[in-house]
Amino acid sequence: MFAYILRRVAATIPVMAVVALFVFSLLYIAPGDPAAIIAGDQASPADIERIRISLGLDRPFLVRFGSWVWDVLNGDLGTSIFTNLPVTHMIAQRIQPTLSLMAITLAISLTIAIPLGVVAAWKQGTMIDRVAMVFSTLGFSVPVFVVGYVLAYVFALSLDWVPVQGYTPIEQGVVPWFLNLILPSIALGLIYMALIARITRATMLEVLSQDYVRTARAKGAGQRAILFVHALKNAAVPIVTIVGIGFASLIGGAVVTESVFAIPGLGRLTVDAILRRDYPVIQGVVLMFSFVYVLVNLAVDLLYTLFDPRIRY
Repeated sequence: MFAYILRRVAATIPVMAVVALFVFSLLYIAPGDPAAIIAGDQASPADIERIRISLGLDRPFLVRFGSWVWDVLNGDLGTSIFTNLPVTHMIAQRIQPTLSLMAITLAISLTIAIPLGVVAAWKQGTMIDRVAMVFSTLGFSVPVFVVGYVLAYVFALSLDWVPVQGYTPIEQGVVPWFLNLILPSIALGLIYMALIARITRATMLEVLSQDYVRTARAKGAGQRAILFVHALKNAAVPIVTIVGIGFASLIGGAVVTESVFAIPGLGRLTVDAILRRDYPVIQGVVLMFSFVYVLVNLAVDLLYTLFDPRIRY
């Protein structure tokens, strides 16, 4: 088991190397001269050249990349062009809202989607199954920003149950913190719930037709034990896989959701950096998100062995 974990951890190193190369190349593959774009239309050639030197564009690509990787390994993601603040400091200021949003979204999505998929498979062909599939279809069809605006209009503006926008740090109270994030979490998690519910239903239908499930029924096992002990555990590998894959949609959706609900998180920071062409901030945020996604997929690989001990790569 320990050797398997070491192999999986070692396999993430070349993946992160490729990700780092791509992230660093953003500065070079972007259309136009980055220095001229940052300097603006009224800049003189001397101003543009000064920006090129500050960005290191006057040095060879491999030299610049090696220096950047060394700085990243030492915890230095560069300095923002516009605020002149360290990128790590800017990320640290914005990371709590994003982590809070994603944590609540994950909790809500898994709590609703997995039981919904299990029950839909159990009640295949009934009204419960049809309602669950309609919910899943709507979750895939409606964009995040549309759901966000509808939820804000109904529950914040019309009913005045929760705040419309903004973020309250958890240090100022758990209840205000949760109320600020409940609507964004539902809007962000809708497509995630739909994805997990559909995969759970499809996998459970396959498992419920297996011989060992019929044997458990013949021995008098209760329906709850059959569904959540025998069947769900054996259906867990595909479900865990889709949870890990769908995490990417949460990262992408966080950018839109934070913009709709004015949450000062990493999504808003990314949008602002793109509009300003603040390349060090863009590179730092994208690299951090990529690293988190690689870690999530590593955790998924390790969970495979927990649900199915036969899996050893």
